[in-house]
Amino acid sequence: MINRVVLMGRLVADPELKTTNTGISVTSFRIAVDRSYVKAGAERQADFFDIVAWRSSAEFVCRNFSKGSLIAVDGQLQSRQYQTKDGQNRTAIEVVADNVSFTGERRDPSAGTYGGYSQASNTRVASSYGGSQMPVEHPAQPAAYSAGSPDDFQVMPLDDDLPF
Repeated sequence: MINRVVLMGRLVADPELKTTNTGISVTSFRIAVDRSYVKAGAERQADFFDIVAWRSSAEFVCRNFSKGSLIAVDGQLQSRQYQTKDGQNRTAIEVVADNVSFTGERRDPSAGTYGGYSQASNTRVASSYGGSQMPVEHPAQPAAYSAGSPDDFQVMPLDDDLPF
């Protein structure tokens, strides 16, 4: 069976960190994801998804994201049953986040940095698998290969004895 959800959208409100009775951190938040198709003459539509993050992922979200932040979520779709205060049965469908990450620039105006790094941004990722924030190195710009010269390459022999 496969149950995988990958979403990228903007938080519709500031996430709040809560703690269970057993001391486990949890947060739930909603993101708006724009639809890719727009009818001629109409405004772009968005879908709204409820997300739940646990433990270090919850702490990471609450510490680094706020209303309007662009966020990427990788997780599993789950449904649960509950009863309202007036006795009605309801079903909630949520994405339980396995991985949460930055997707764009996160500006910290006081420090002049993006996402806690210099303007040539790297990306930080939180994972409930590993349990902590993990810096993921990305070069600020792709390598420039045009700086080489033709003398840097060897001529390959045209015989049939290739090593593979």
